[in-house]
Amino acid sequence: MRVTIAGGGIVGSYLANLLRGEHDLRVLERQRPESFRAVCAWGTSYHEMRRLLELVDIEFDDYVLHVGKRMTVDLGDEAIEVPLKGLCTFDKRRLILDMHRRVEVTYGAEVRRVDEVRGDVVVDATGFHRVLLPRLQKDYYIPTLEYLIRYRDPPLDDFYVKPIKPLSGYFWYFPLGDGLAHVGAGDYYKRHVEVLNEFVARNGGEVIAKVGRPVRITPPRLAVPIVHGNVYGVGESVGAVYPVLGEGIIPGMQSAELFSSLLREGRLEEYPSKLIGFFEPLWTAFRYIRNKIRGEGNPLTNLRLLLGIFLHMKSKELRYGMEIRLRDWLRVVTTYG
Repeated sequence: MRVTIAGGGIVGSYLANLLRGEHDLRVLERQRPESFRAVCAWGTSYHEMRRLLELVDIEFDDYVLHVGKRMTVDLGDEAIEVPLKGLCTFDKRRLILDMHRRVEVTYGAEVRRVDEVRGDVVVDATGFHRVLLPRLQKDYYIPTLEYLIRYRDPPLDDFYVKPIKPLSGYFWYFPLGDGLAHVGAGDYYKRHVEVLNEFVARNGGEVIAKVGRPVRITPPRLAVPIVHGNVYGVGESVGAVYPVLGEGIIPGMQSAELFSSLLREGRLEEYPSKLIGFFEPLWTAFRYIRNKIRGEGNPLTNLRLLLGIFLHMKSKELRYGMEIRLRDWLRVVTTYG
């Protein structure tokens, strides 16, 4: 078959590498290689990324920049030190461009409509923009702003986050090594710019780059249609983002892994239901976050949702790269509830 993937970010590039050699395959990427930018904080779980990239014969260790030992969660009057189990940052841009070199990529391809794309199977990997799929009837997203900063004397040496009341977002500091860090914030109520600039003013550093973008937290259950005609969505375009963390790298790559398996088996008609089922924990997390932001849900309902989030993450500590402790969750919720 002729398979065309619109979007050459981390998810589209990974899917192309999963499918290479099996189909007439090409990737359409709007950016050009010399100016390619890989947005987001580049934070991920070492263990799950290593597993995913082994499927396409890529060694993740070659791209790792910083492996954390602890993450400080700043609650204002106190701080929680969370032991880490593989939370790391990696050179996302170099990884994506290396994956591009193994497949056919058309750069400078500004896709705007589905009738501009030819293929027996067309994949929408355009992220938040969801260019080739119908617009969502109801979308939920968090606006974010992130700086790439160079420090002579970095203010922090490991991962640091500070929630924003009422759990509507958070500030982050992710070390990249060699005095570099991704420093950013996102907030449903759009107070993130103030929080971010306050940190920068206090700690200095040279701002090298700025990226402002929304992050979709609408889960796959609500990000429908997932398939429209011969167009199939993967990654953030169909809500593969973990709402509690705003993390889309691993969920997006997992959606690509699921899609490639079903395509290989000739069972693509099962993709929407399989995707929704696989990401059911995102639906639980989304409902909790939505209730906290809106001030909805009775205490018992919200407690059940919170415990659902905790039990899911506790059972997959290596996937999330950190030790999950109930007392930490309860301290955060008590402080910011």
